[in-house]
Amino acid sequence: MRIALGLPSRVASASGELMLEWVTRADRGPFSSVVVTDRVVSQALEPFSVLAMAAGATRRIRLMTSVVIGPTRETTLLARQTATIDVLSGGRLTLGIGIGVRESDYVATGYDFHRRGRRVEEQLPILRRLWAGQPLSNEIGAIGPRAGKLGVPELLIGGYVPAIVRRIAAWGDGYMAPGGGEPASMLKMWQQIEEAWQAAGRQGKPRWVGASYFALGPNALDHATRYINANYGYNPELASRRLRTLPASQESVEEAIKRQADMGVDEFILRPCAEDLDQMERLAEIAERVR
Repeated sequence: MRIALGLPSRVASASGELMLEWVTRADRGPFSSVVVTDRVVSQALEPFSVLAMAAGATRRIRLMTSVVIGPTRETTLLARQTATIDVLSGGRLTLGIGIGVRESDYVATGYDFHRRGRRVEEQLPILRRLWAGQPLSNEIGAIGPRAGKLGVPELLIGGYVPAIVRRIAAWGDGYMAPGGGEPASMLKMWQQIEEAWQAAGRQGKPRWVGASYFALGPNALDHATRYINANYGYNPELASRRLRTLPASQESVEEAIKRQADMGVDEFILRPCAEDLDQMERLAEIAERVR
């Protein structure tokens, strides 16, 4: 199982210099991907802007979103942005896409929160079509560059609702579990995804990417508490659940990695709760030991 590194792009104090240091060190390290998340109503850095910088600053490591909230974005612009990053990085983009759970993100962007599932199902085939260089319609031509080495970025669909299974079988390359799900429910959904994949006549196997926050070092619990409360404090029950399951020691991180590998996960994202570079260095030591 590969270990991917989340970038601290949602930490309010994150700077361009800091992001550059994180991605260049990660490119030299044991990690398979660098990963960004997405929020609208937030002071977080915009994820595609961070990945554009990473595309130019790295040569090896893959670039991933986990997840972009697709229905809060205009579809043809989303297609152009993702295809461009895939081209500029030499085909290294993995687009994880989901629908999000916060209504404020939709109010801010002018899209209907209650239509978000239907809207993403309208977006997915359009993304595929435009990435392949096909016209948008009979009246409107191709939009954006044809995507990188394999013709399209890897497309992983994230979430926990039953409709995810059908969307992956129809349009996705695999499943992205954004983090926080119970192992038993994740395994059940994965079995359903594999069955739907085969029933749809898809070749090969879908890919499974898991995720978790982490914190390491003497101030791990303080880092975790501040970060989770800042990002999930709007829902105290959810924040409490995140904190209970968050690995905050070397031993618990190693246990989380083993648990994901035993479940059959192909790549596991570990997202830091602090921007300190020692979080990456401590995680790199663990990743070197367990791989």
